[in-house]
Amino acid sequence: MPTVDLFGARWRRSSHSGNGGDDACVEVAVLPATVAVRDSKAPGQGALVLSPAAWSAFVTIQAWPSGSAKVPA
Repeated sequence: MPTVDLFGARWRRSSHSGNGGDDACVEVAVLPATVAVRDSKAPGQGALVLSPAAWSAFVTIQAWPSGSAKVPA
């Protein structure tokens, strides 16, 4: 995947993140052709850049009940 310019990206915190200071959470920025994900505690450490299809698959799998995910062999 080519380098993605994240300057000016609008980051939003996961709705599943808690409000406490020690809660682990991620931030997401939806861009025209990609979705970027970063650690809110270390935003300067870079971001994982995904295709919209990969992001959609990730979110779908996370919504499944625990233990029900079937990973293809």
